[in-house]
Amino acid sequence: MTNVTIRTANKSDMPAVLQLIQELAIYENEPNAVINTVAQLETDGFGESKVFDCIVAENEQEVVGFALYYTGYSTWKGKTLYLEDFLVKEDLRGEGIGKLLFNEVVAEAKIRGVKRMDWQVLEWNEPAIAFYKMNNAFLDGEWLNGRLFFD
Repeated sequence: MTNVTIRTANKSDMPAVLQLIQELAIYENEPNAVINTVAQLETDGFGESKVFDCIVAENEQEVVGFALYYTGYSTWKGKTLYLEDFLVKEDLRGEGIGKLLFNEVVAEAKIRGVKRMDWQVLEWNEPAIAFYKMNNAFLDGEWLNGRLFFD
């Protein structure tokens, strides 16, 4: 692994983060699904009513990975942390950068005192499933995702 730094994202990182979000959408076979913008990411991550936190992996002053997460709530458990998206650039996968990002999110979950950390993974995404299993994650195949879309 090269000289990678994990740090809290800055507002100025949002163009690179949006590029990584688009790379993730392409990987997940949804290339046209991203409608978010840099301006919206800046508002939602750094505005008065901030709704998410983000960390980035930086290599030689280039953002090469990110993890975006937020605090949620479980009626059964209490405060939770939800890992919305997490990606390392394709050409740098397998070098331990994902592990660094994931560990940083886990550390943040512990700092926040959450009772559970959640995320989703597509059932066909074998590399991600293997990664999560290596990290002792419980992958529950019983629950179905419910979702409504609004314009």
